[in-house]
Amino acid sequence: MQNIKNLTEGPIRRQLFNLAIPIMGTSFIQMAYSLTDMVWVGRLGSGAVAAVGAVGILAWLIQSISLMNKVGAEVSVAHSIGARNYEEAKCYASHNLTMALCISLVLGTILFVFARPFIGLYGLSEDIANQAVEYLRIIATGFPLVFLASAFTGIHNAAGMSKIPFYVSGSGLVMNMILDPLFILGFGWGTAGAAYATWLSQFTVVLLFLYQVKIKKRLWVDFTLFIPMKRRFCAKIVRLGLPVALLNSFFAVINLLMGRTATTYGGHIGLMALTAGGQIEAIAWNSSQGFSTALSTFTAQNYAARRKERIDAAYRTTLWMTSIFGLVCTLLFVFWGSELFSLFVPEQAAYQAGGEFLRIDGYSMMFMMIEITMQGLFYGTGRTVPPAIISITFNTLRVPLAIYLGAIGLGITGVWWAICISSTLKGIVSFIWFRILEKKIW
Repeated sequence: MQNIKNLTEGPIRRQLFNLAIPIMGTSFIQMAYSLTDMVWVGRLGSGAVAAVGAVGILAWLIQSISLMNKVGAEVSVAHSIGARNYEEAKCYASHNLTMALCISLVLGTILFVFARPFIGLYGLSEDIANQAVEYLRIIATGFPLVFLASAFTGIHNAAGMSKIPFYVSGSGLVMNMILDPLFILGFGWGTAGAAYATWLSQFTVVLLFLYQVKIKKRLWVDFTLFIPMKRRFCAKIVRLGLPVALLNSFFAVINLLMGRTATTYGGHIGLMALTAGGQIEAIAWNSSQGFSTALSTFTAQNYAARRKERIDAAYRTTLWMTSIFGLVCTLLFVFWGSELFSLFVPEQAAYQAGGEFLRIDGYSMMFMMIEITMQGLFYGTGRTVPPAIISITFNTLRVPLAIYLGAIGLGITGVWWAICISSTLKGIVSFIWFRILEKKIW
């Protein structure tokens, strides 16, 4: 208990940065798993990248559901700590872990059994589809590891111990970086090798988290991992985390439909540009998400303590930092998109198509940063529904807009413009909505 940090007192900027930097590093590390896979799979050709990318969207859908327990832990545990109720904080932590394990076992089984029908949604050629099915079935067996790691991360973030997930995830990434070239090229396992490397890396991450909480006892001395679930705790976790999970899950479904649209207008190169380009874009999203998560945790504790002035100061600092990062990403994507893409997929047709995606998407980076910052405020005050509504509304707009723009002659670039326009609108509406809601919160 002595390791848990009280964020309702002390220097605001230092606390925010101490929280944000490790979380940002953890987010980058989680994203780097996919980037590492893409670097090595890219050496196998655009078809292999398309296969892994197709599975990546489905994996994103499942991993999005794990956010229910990550966000549920971050908010419920942080609220209990802010109110000095440490026994309740332990109960919420244990409930999040138990729920994560149960949900992941069900979802992993479904994707393993029905892998081929799910991959068939993309309309890929048979050889690419076969690679994707094999890849999906391997990673489906590792979903319990993904869910438990996500819940452990949320619990540590809520306790102000964001450095632990950073070091743990970093260790997993190092293993993945070592195993990827060995399994993919050295052993000649191709895309399946990338899946095996990821599985073993995720297993290592969970083992390290267990070491921290059971051997080192960094959270609580008598912390129980899995317990019989009680309705009161489950209900609050679901209320807090489900909107976020639905938001991201729905986003993944929209991306699946966008993947099908990209295949229609651009073949497997179009799907490859969408999925690989989205992973490169995640450099901006996941890195800035670190500040948003830090803002959420900081806001949650200070909201429970009724320290509005500290929340306002943290918000201004977060917005300033994410805006600078957004500007850098805009310049990088707009002016050097093709060069950046070629680092991951050296095939000329692939990096030219991917560069066009990054150029158009780059125009929306600043608005994406606004959306990310406002999410932190929404989540920290326990209002997880508004971001879900905003995301679902404008992400849904992407599909008909992409089809329309493609049909009027823009082709595959119409898909990219649909993504850019919807991202811009999400940032604008998020800012306006919170400013209206702010008057009612206090």
